[in-house]
Amino acid sequence: MKQLFSTAVASLLALGAFAQKSDGTTKSLVNAEKEFAKSVAKNGDKEAFLDYSSANTLVFRPNPVNAKTFYTGKADAQNDVSWTPNLAKVSRSGDFGFTTGPYETGTSEKKYGQYLSIWKSENGRWKLAIDLGTESNKPLAKVNQSFVEPKDHVAPKFLNEREIKAGREIILTTEKTLNTLLKTHGIAAFGGFLTNDARLLFPGNEAIEGKGKIIAFYNGMISKINLKTTGVDKAIGSDFAYTYGVATIDYKADLRESFNYVFVYEKAADASWNLIVQAFVPAER
Repeated sequence: MKQLFSTAVASLLALGAFAQKSDGTTKSLVNAEKEFAKSVAKNGDKEAFLDYSSANTLVFRPNPVNAKTFYTGKADAQNDVSWTPNLAKVSRSGDFGFTTGPYETGTSEKKYGQYLSIWKSENGRWKLAIDLGTESNKPLAKVNQSFVEPKDHVAPKFLNEREIKAGREIILTTEKTLNTLLKTHGIAAFGGFLTNDARLLFPGNEAIEGKGKIIAFYNGMISKINLKTTGVDKAIGSDFAYTYGVATIDYKADLRESFNYVFVYEKAADASWNLIVQAFVPAER
């Protein structure tokens, strides 16, 4: 009986590890995301985040903080949060992916929002690199699921530090160019950097889908945006990257507000880098 019990426990542990396994597919990432959500519901957010975070994972609560530090020092565990991804993509190199979708918290008094999680493959498992959520009203619009598999699988066998740094510099230069154009041309500058199916997560709003709707949203309420990039990383497959930093937003209503932001970039066929996801969360000073 004891041996049977040990075998059963080993099987469950193996099943859990398999569910988090990174095999370079979007399917494996979505499975890891769903297992992560189950772990939060069963064990609480503290234990789940400590398990699914690496040494360098950042969580925005609301300012960016190391996940291990934040959750190790968290006194209580929360398990009344649930979420479901409706957009996920993975790099052709299989080392990088992102998921986003709606979440809700609470039981009797619910709160709603949209989340963005960026994942990296570490020792064969998907681990969080970035996690943030921005509050909104209860989502009313239905968003179709889009889980996009890589068209092929290409990963350099070896990249030295110089090559990695050069790749990141390309993204930093792209965002610097975007910021310069935002200063000289205003919000319209985003039009040259957004993919047609881009998504915007902005506090108080449902997920805004599509370049046209995002530009219309910006034009309707914002006069200026200034970006200060503080971090960047790029998939070794050279098709996805992300940045994070602080955005200063001037509204048309003569109000200025600071936000933490995370942008996900996707490389186009013409080798340009375009924004596929933008997420903002109010910054605390």
